[in-house]
Amino acid sequence: MILEEFDYDKDAIINPTDIIKEEITNGLIVPKVAVACFGRKTLPMMVETFGGEQIFVTKNANAEWPVYKATYKGVDIALFMMDQGAAGAAGIIEGLYALGVEKIIVFGSCGVLDKNIPECAIIIPNAAVRDEGLSYHYLPPSDEMEVNTEYIDTFKAILDEVNYPYIVGKTWTTDAFYRETRAKVAKRVASGCLCVEMECSAMAAVAKFREKGIFQFLYTADCLDGEKWDARCLGENSKVDEKNIFIYLAMEMAVRVSK
Repeated sequence: MILEEFDYDKDAIINPTDIIKEEITNGLIVPKVAVACFGRKTLPMMVETFGGEQIFVTKNANAEWPVYKATYKGVDIALFMMDQGAAGAAGIIEGLYALGVEKIIVFGSCGVLDKNIPECAIIIPNAAVRDEGLSYHYLPPSDEMEVNTEYIDTFKAILDEVNYPYIVGKTWTTDAFYRETRAKVAKRVASGCLCVEMECSAMAAVAKFREKGIFQFLYTADCLDGEKWDARCLGENSKVDEKNIFIYLAMEMAVRVSK
Protein backbone atom coordinates (compact mmCIF):
# COMPACT_ATOMS: atom_id res chain seq x y z
CA MET A 1 0.00 0.00 0.00
CA ILE A 2 1.09 3.59 -0.62
CA LEU A 3 1.02 4.44 3.09
CA GLU A 4 3.73 1.86 3.68
CA GLU A 5 6.17 3.96 1.63
CA PHE A 6 7.88 5.94 4.40
CA ASP A 7 10.64 8.42 3.55
CA TYR A 8 12.94 9.59 6.35
CA ASP A 9 14.20 12.64 4.42
CA LYS A 10 13.29 15.82 6.37
CA ASP A 11 14.03 18.08 3.41
CA ALA A 12 10.83 18.05 1.34
CA ILE A 13 10.11 19.98 -1.85
CA ILE A 14 7.87 22.34 0.16
CA ASN A 15 8.98 22.98 3.75
CA PRO A 16 7.30 24.97 6.54
CA THR A 17 10.02 27.60 6.31
CA ASP A 18 9.00 28.27 2.69
CA ILE A 19 5.52 29.31 3.85
CA ILE A 20 6.58 31.52 6.76
CA LYS A 21 9.76 32.96 5.23
CA GLU A 22 8.49 36.54 5.67
CA GLU A 23 8.11 36.09 9.42
CA ILE A 24 11.53 34.45 9.63
CA THR A 25 13.14 37.23 7.58
CA ASN A 26 11.56 39.86 9.83
CA GLY A 27 12.92 38.13 12.93
CA LEU A 28 9.56 37.36 14.54
CA ILE A 29 10.04 36.09 18.09
CA VAL A 30 7.37 33.71 19.40
CA PRO A 31 7.06 32.11 22.84
CA LYS A 32 8.67 28.71 23.24
CA VAL A 33 5.48 27.18 24.61
CA ALA A 34 1.95 27.43 23.18
CA VAL A 35 -1.61 26.53 24.10
CA ALA A 36 -4.07 25.55 21.39
CA CYS A 37 -7.83 24.93 21.45
CA PHE A 38 -10.33 23.88 18.81
CA GLY A 39 -13.21 26.18 19.71
CA ARG A 40 -13.85 29.39 17.78
CA LYS A 41 -15.35 30.90 20.94
CA THR A 42 -12.71 29.47 23.25
CA LEU A 43 -9.78 31.33 21.71
CA PRO A 44 -11.29 34.84 22.15
CA MET A 45 -12.09 33.91 25.75
CA MET A 46 -8.48 32.87 26.32
CA VAL A 47 -7.17 36.06 24.71
CA GLU A 48 -9.44 38.26 26.82
CA THR A 49 -8.78 36.39 30.06
CA PHE A 50 -5.00 36.42 29.75
CA GLY A 51 -4.51 39.69 27.90
CA GLY A 52 -3.31 38.22 24.63
CA GLU A 53 -1.77 40.39 21.93
CA GLN A 54 -1.79 39.26 18.30
CA ILE A 55 1.75 38.66 17.03
CA PHE A 56 1.14 37.15 13.60
CA VAL A 57 -1.34 35.28 11.40
CA THR A 58 -0.74 31.88 9.90
CA LYS A 59 -2.79 31.08 6.80
CA ASN A 60 -3.98 28.23 4.67
CA ALA A 61 -5.92 28.27 1.39
CA ASN A 62 -9.24 29.33 2.87
CA ALA A 63 -8.69 30.73 6.36
CA GLU A 64 -6.48 32.82 8.59
CA TRP A 65 -5.38 31.64 12.02
CA PRO A 66 -4.20 34.46 14.31
CA VAL A 67 -1.61 33.70 16.96
CA TYR A 68 -1.45 35.71 20.18
CA LYS A 69 1.07 36.14 22.94
CA ALA A 70 -0.09 36.21 26.57
CA THR A 71 1.72 36.03 29.89
CA TYR A 72 0.59 33.71 32.68
CA LYS A 73 2.49 33.35 35.94
CA GLY A 74 5.44 35.12 34.37
CA VAL A 75 5.65 32.81 31.35
CA ASP A 76 5.07 34.01 27.78
CA ILE A 77 2.64 31.65 26.04
CA ALA A 78 1.43 31.64 22.43
CA LEU A 79 -2.33 31.14 22.03
CA PHE A 80 -4.02 29.92 18.88
CA MET A 81 -6.94 27.91 17.54
CA MET A 82 -6.15 24.59 15.91
CA ASP A 83 -7.65 23.66 12.56
CA GLN A 84 -9.92 20.62 12.58
CA GLY A 85 -8.67 17.31 11.24
CA ALA A 86 -5.24 15.75 10.91
CA ALA A 87 -4.01 17.68 7.88
CA GLY A 88 -5.23 21.07 9.06
CA ALA A 89 -3.84 20.68 12.56
CA ALA A 90 -0.50 19.42 11.27
CA GLY A 91 -0.13 22.35 8.90
CA ILE A 92 -0.55 24.88 11.70
CA ILE A 93 1.83 23.26 14.16
CA GLU A 94 4.44 22.75 11.45
CA GLY A 95 4.54 26.52 10.98
CA LEU A 96 4.71 27.23 14.70
CA TYR A 97 7.49 24.73 15.25
CA ALA A 98 9.42 26.31 12.38
CA LEU A 99 9.05 29.74 14.03
CA GLY A 100 10.58 28.49 17.24
CA VAL A 101 7.77 27.05 19.37
CA GLU A 102 9.17 24.05 21.24
CA LYS A 103 6.16 22.67 23.12
CA ILE A 104 2.42 22.82 22.43
CA ILE A 105 -0.43 22.03 24.83
CA VAL A 106 -3.63 21.10 23.00
CA PHE A 107 -7.09 20.53 24.42
CA GLY A 108 -10.35 19.64 22.71
CA SER A 109 -13.43 17.47 22.88
CA CYS A 110 -13.78 13.79 22.04
CA GLY A 111 -16.58 11.29 21.59
CA VAL A 112 -16.74 8.53 24.17
CA LEU A 113 -17.04 4.87 23.20
CA ASP A 114 -18.34 3.93 26.64
CA LYS A 115 -21.57 5.57 27.82
CA ASN A 116 -20.48 5.12 31.43
CA ILE A 117 -17.85 7.84 30.93
CA PRO A 118 -19.62 11.09 31.91
CA GLU A 119 -19.68 14.42 30.11
CA CYS A 120 -16.81 16.86 30.67
CA ALA A 121 -14.53 14.13 32.01
CA ILE A 122 -10.85 14.37 31.12
CA ILE A 123 -9.17 11.64 29.11
CA ILE A 124 -5.39 11.68 28.84
CA PRO A 125 -4.37 9.67 25.77
CA ASN A 126 -1.33 7.44 26.22
CA ALA A 127 -1.78 5.72 22.84
CA ALA A 128 -3.61 6.46 19.61
CA VAL A 129 -4.94 4.31 16.79
CA ARG A 130 -3.62 5.81 13.55
CA ASP A 131 -6.80 5.75 11.48
CA GLU A 132 -5.83 8.85 9.49
CA GLY A 133 -3.44 9.28 6.62
CA LEU A 134 -1.13 12.08 7.68
CA SER A 135 0.89 10.36 10.40
CA TYR A 136 2.16 7.78 7.92
CA HIS A 137 4.15 10.51 6.19
CA TYR A 138 5.89 11.42 9.46
CA LEU A 139 6.48 8.02 11.06
CA PRO A 140 6.89 4.47 9.74
CA PRO A 141 3.61 2.53 9.47
CA SER A 142 1.98 0.98 12.53
CA ASP A 143 -1.59 0.53 13.70
CA GLU A 144 -1.00 2.46 16.91
CA MET A 145 1.52 4.77 18.54
CA GLU A 146 2.35 5.96 22.02
CA VAL A 147 1.48 9.60 22.73
CA ASN A 148 2.00 12.10 25.55
CA THR A 149 4.50 9.85 27.33
CA GLU A 150 6.85 12.65 28.35
CA TYR A 151 4.25 14.85 30.01
CA ILE A 152 1.50 12.61 31.43
CA ASP A 153 2.82 12.62 34.99
CA THR A 154 3.07 16.41 35.00
CA PHE A 155 -0.55 16.81 33.94
CA LYS A 156 -1.77 14.14 36.35
CA ALA A 157 -0.12 16.09 39.17
CA ILE A 158 -2.03 19.23 38.14
CA LEU A 159 -5.34 17.36 38.07
CA ASP A 160 -4.64 15.79 41.46
CA GLU A 161 -3.94 19.23 42.91
CA VAL A 162 -7.37 20.54 41.83
CA ASN A 163 -9.06 17.18 42.51
CA TYR A 164 -10.34 16.80 38.94
CA PRO A 165 -11.00 13.17 37.89
CA TYR A 166 -9.37 11.75 34.80
CA ILE A 167 -8.86 8.56 32.81
CA VAL A 168 -5.67 7.53 31.04
CA GLY A 169 -6.09 5.35 27.96
CA LYS A 170 -6.15 4.85 24.22
CA THR A 171 -7.86 7.11 21.70
CA TRP A 172 -9.00 6.42 18.15
CA THR A 173 -7.89 9.12 15.69
CA THR A 174 -9.84 9.26 12.43
CA ASP A 175 -10.54 11.97 9.86
CA ALA A 176 -13.71 10.27 8.65
CA PHE A 177 -16.18 11.11 11.40
CA TYR A 178 -19.12 10.29 9.13
CA ARG A 179 -17.70 6.77 8.77
CA GLU A 180 -17.61 5.84 12.46
CA THR A 181 -19.80 2.80 11.92
CA ARG A 182 -21.06 0.44 14.62
CA ALA A 183 -18.68 -2.28 13.41
CA LYS A 184 -15.69 0.07 13.57
CA VAL A 185 -16.67 1.34 17.00
CA ALA A 186 -16.95 -2.23 18.27
CA LYS A 187 -13.52 -3.06 16.84
CA ARG A 188 -11.90 -0.01 18.43
CA VAL A 189 -13.52 -0.75 21.78
CA ALA A 190 -12.20 -4.31 21.58
CA SER A 191 -8.71 -2.89 21.03
CA GLY A 192 -9.01 -0.78 24.18
CA CYS A 193 -10.04 2.63 22.86
CA LEU A 194 -11.94 4.90 25.25
CA CYS A 195 -12.77 7.67 22.81
CA VAL A 196 -12.55 9.01 19.27
CA GLU A 197 -11.21 12.30 17.88
CA MET A 198 -9.57 13.59 14.71
CA GLU A 199 -6.04 14.84 15.41
CA CYS A 200 -4.12 13.15 18.22
CA SER A 201 -2.00 10.61 16.34
CA ALA A 202 -1.26 13.07 13.55
CA MET A 203 -0.07 15.88 15.82
CA ALA A 204 2.00 13.46 17.88
CA ALA A 205 3.65 12.12 14.73
CA VAL A 206 4.55 15.61 13.52
CA ALA A 207 6.04 16.49 16.91
CA LYS A 208 8.11 13.34 17.02
CA PHE A 209 9.36 13.82 13.46
CA ARG A 210 10.34 17.44 14.18
CA GLU A 211 11.79 16.52 17.59
CA LYS A 212 9.45 18.92 19.36
CA GLY A 213 7.04 18.55 22.26
CA ILE A 214 3.26 18.21 22.25
CA PHE A 215 0.71 17.21 24.86
CA GLN A 216 -3.01 16.77 24.24
CA PHE A 217 -5.75 16.19 26.74
CA LEU A 218 -9.37 15.55 25.82
CA TYR A 219 -12.65 16.37 27.48
CA THR A 220 -15.61 14.13 26.81
CA ALA A 221 -18.59 15.37 24.84
CA ASP A 222 -20.75 13.18 22.58
CA CYS A 223 -21.33 9.45 22.95
CA LEU A 224 -21.13 6.75 20.27
CA ASP A 225 -22.00 3.88 22.62
CA GLY A 226 -25.61 3.23 21.71
CA GLU A 227 -28.05 2.55 18.92
CA LYS A 228 -28.16 6.26 18.17
CA TRP A 229 -25.58 9.01 18.41
CA ASP A 230 -25.97 11.14 21.54
CA ALA A 231 -24.59 14.68 21.17
CA ARG A 232 -24.66 15.25 24.95
CA CYS A 233 -22.55 18.39 25.66
CA LEU A 234 -20.94 18.63 22.22
CA GLY A 235 -20.82 22.22 21.02
CA GLU A 236 -19.42 25.46 22.38
CA ASN A 237 -22.73 26.67 23.79
CA SER A 238 -23.21 23.62 26.00
CA LYS A 239 -21.93 23.59 29.61
CA VAL A 240 -19.73 26.61 28.97
CA ASP A 241 -19.00 27.28 32.64
CA GLU A 242 -17.99 23.68 33.28
CA LYS A 243 -15.62 23.72 30.31
CA ASN A 244 -13.81 26.90 31.36
CA ILE A 245 -11.60 24.94 33.73
CA PHE A 246 -9.93 23.26 30.75
CA ILE A 247 -8.47 26.62 29.71
CA TYR A 248 -6.83 27.09 33.08
CA LEU A 249 -5.57 23.51 33.16
CA ALA A 250 -3.94 24.00 29.75
CA MET A 251 -2.32 27.28 30.81
CA GLU A 252 -1.02 25.74 34.02
CA MET A 253 0.37 22.84 32.03
CA ALA A 254 2.14 25.28 29.70
CA VAL A 255 3.81 26.95 32.68
CA ARG A 256 4.95 23.62 34.11
CA VAL A 257 6.46 22.29 30.86
CA SER A 258 8.18 25.62 30.13
CA LYS A 259 10.60 25.09 33.02
